[in-house]
Amino acid sequence: MSAVETYVRNDEHGVMRVGSTRVMLDSVVAAFQRGDSPESILQQYPSLSLEAVYGAITYYLAHRDEVDDYLRRQEQVWDEERARNADKPDPVTERLRLLKQARDRAG
Repeated sequence: MSAVETYVRNDEHGVMRVGSTRVMLDSVVAAFQRGDSPESILQQYPSLSLEAVYGAITYYLAHRDEVDDYLRRQEQVWDEERARNADKPDPVTERLRLLKQARDRAG
């Protein structure tokens, strides 16, 4: 008898991941909700197997309330992170902005 595959796990930070990969369940669920086929999702995340994609979708469908709650919490975390970083411009973006201003002044 073969071992039971774990298609979704929580990592050390509480993030739901697909199997043993670093692919977030959030990404697979978002693609599924967009209407992407499992084969299309597989093309987007080549570290996954087709079985893992189907397993993640099945997990989502079987635990929809739990996963939807998790996704809402994740969105809140990202909103808080964006708010914290709103007043701290990304160094690369800031450098590009300054280069553009210099180019515009040079004319």
